[in-house]
Amino acid sequence: MFAYLMKRLALVVPTFLGITILIFAITRFVPGGPVERMLANMQPQGDAGGASVVGQNSALSEEQMADLNKFYGLDKPVTEAYIDWLTRLAHFDLGESTRYYEPVTDMIFERLPVSLLYGGVTFFVSYFISIPLGYFKALKHGSVFDSASSIMIFVGYALPGYVVGVLLITLFSYHLEWFPMGGFVGEDFDDLTTVYDQMIDIAWHAVLPLICYLIGDFATLTMTMKNNLMENLSSDYIRTAIAKGLPFRKAVRKHALRNSLIPIASHFGNSLLFFMTGSFLIEVIFDINGIGLLGYESIVERDYPVVMGIVAINACILLLGNILSDVCVALVDPRVKFGA
Repeated sequence: MFAYLMKRLALVVPTFLGITILIFAITRFVPGGPVERMLANMQPQGDAGGASVVGQNSALSEEQMADLNKFYGLDKPVTEAYIDWLTRLAHFDLGESTRYYEPVTDMIFERLPVSLLYGGVTFFVSYFISIPLGYFKALKHGSVFDSASSIMIFVGYALPGYVVGVLLITLFSYHLEWFPMGGFVGEDFDDLTTVYDQMIDIAWHAVLPLICYLIGDFATLTMTMKNNLMENLSSDYIRTAIAKGLPFRKAVRKHALRNSLIPIASHFGNSLLFFMTGSFLIEVIFDINGIGLLGYESIVERDYPVVMGIVAINACILLLGNILSDVCVALVDPRVKFGA
C-alpha cells in the first residue's frame, strides 16, 4: 500500500502541471483580459461600437497600455509567465486579484466557510441518506415505495440544479414568500443577538440552495446503490449462503452490502470537490458569496489570478481525492491489494 501511494503521489505532480499549463495558456490566448476589461469600463455609456482598444480612439496611449500590461505581468511570454506563477505557488502565493487588488489567498479563504458549509452538508446528506435509501429500494423492489421514490429521483436527476433553483425561487420565494430570494444570511444578521437566531437565519437561507445541491448527486448515489445491491442479490454466492441456512437479511448485510459499496467508495474522493466549489451556477442564482460565485465572477471579469488560484486548489483536491477513492475501495474490497 505504501509503495502504491508513493507512486500515485508522484503522478500528482505531472498531472497538476498539465492541468495548470492548459488553463494558464487558455487565459492568455482567449480574447480580452484585465486591461481590455478596464478600458471597456472606461468607455462612455451609449458609445455605439465602442472605441478601439489601442490607437487614436483609445482612452490610453500605447505607452500606457504597455505599462499596464507590464503591471499585470501580461508582457512576458507565456512560458516565462507560467514559471513565475508556479514559483509563487511553491511559496503559497496565488498572486493578487486584477479586479479587487487583494491577495487571491485572502479572497478564497474569506469565502471558504460558506462553501465548506454547503459542501459539507451536501456531502454527508448525499451519502448518509442515499445509501440506506438505495438499500431499502433494492429490498422493496417493485413495491409502491420503490416506484414512488424512483419517480421522484428520476425527475430530480433529469432537471439540472440551477433549473430547480429558478423554480424554487419563483414558487417558494417570490409567490409564497416562505424563503428568502437568496444570499447566505439576511440583512439584519449582524443585529441578531443570540447564536441560535443566527443559526436559524443561516438555515433558513440554506434550505433552497441545499435542495439544488443535493438533487443530482443524491439521485446518482441512490440508484447506483440500489442497482449494485440488486445485482449482488442475484449472484450465486448469495443464493448459496441462503441455501446453507444463512438468514436472508444477514446474507444481505454481511455479503451483498459490502460488495455493493465498492462503486460508491470509488466515487467518495471525487465528492471532496463539494467542499470547495459546489456549483458555480447555483451560487450565482442564489447570490451565495462562496467560492463558486467568486470563480464565476472571475471568469466573467477576466480576473486571471483568481481563476488560476481556484483551478490550482481544485486540481489538488481532485487528484488527492482520486487517491482517497482508491484507498476507500481497498478498505471495502479485501480482494484489492495495491502493489501486489
